[in-house]
Amino acid sequence: MSTPTRQIVRPAGAGHETLNVLLLCLLILAVAGSVVAWRGVSHEPEPVASHQYDARRDLSAAEQGIYADLRVTLDEIRLLREEQQTLPTPQHLAQEGFAPFAQDASSVSRGGHAWQMLGDSAYFGRSATPAVAGSFLMRVSADPDAAPDIWLNRGAELTPAQDLSDTALSAAGWKQIVAQYDAGVTREHRH
Repeated sequence: MSTPTRQIVRPAGAGHETLNVLLLCLLILAVAGSVVAWRGVSHEPEPVASHQYDARRDLSAAEQGIYADLRVTLDEIRLLREEQQTLPTPQHLAQEGFAPFAQDASSVSRGGHAWQMLGDSAYFGRSATPAVAGSFLMRVSADPDAAPDIWLNRGAELTPAQDLSDTALSAAGWKQIVAQYDAGVTREHRH
């Protein structure tokens, strides 16, 4: 019988493996950072005309909510107009529960607008609290594919406009709300 031999196997040092993994991570970060810096593009927002507001930058939170509601409800208004051959009244839209025409907690917190029709092609929402949200005017085009035509006036004492042309509205202090969608929409950081 032979005497048992013992071999001692020392553990390999993890220091070299850890160092290699860290160097690989640094290399990946350096390559990724250089690609981002090389491909990055500055997205300066397009300025809007003096008679316009940018929906993302120039409106308060309450005004943005009303604007979004009007854009969504416009589709329903167009469908109802096709069925009835006339624009639905603000009272009908409120009964159907369409925001911002419906009088609920949301509408009260967003300025408590009182809606009425102007002629047969526009809706006017007078704000009860202009400090929260201004008054809105939405013209409804006969073209079902036309972009929303929504105007805002932050004045306290407003009367419904008689002339609904762009020039007359601008002269009366109304500003058209435009929505600009560019690559920087989700990348805007205000500090």
